[in-house]
Amino acid sequence: MSLPLKWEFPGGKIEKNETPEECLRRELKEELALDVQVGEALKPMTHAYRTFTVILYPFICVIKTGEMVLHEHAAFVWLPPSRLSSLDWAEADRPVLDVYRSMCVIQKEESP
Repeated sequence: MSLPLKWEFPGGKIEKNETPEECLRRELKEELALDVQVGEALKPMTHAYRTFTVILYPFICVIKTGEMVLHEHAAFVWLPPSRLSSLDWAEADRPVLDVYRSMCVIQKEESP
């Protein structure tokens, strides 16, 4: 997806005979030079832009190895969940962000 000047979660098109988890591992390796452990799946989300529709398959991931190298992106930023909404996100990514931030709040409330 190409939305200039908008923030997006990394990922890409699922190839034939590829699972969403395999796609994410491949895309993170290609786009950011990272090997990740794909963890909990969040609910898939569909968003219709004016000229195309995307289905996002979000996951919680942990970096296993690698130093981030931007192969296809102009910038990256690490922020705590509470500050993620300060970025100008692509419309399709906003619901994923909301679910993730809600999970973080619930986990924080359940921590001793």
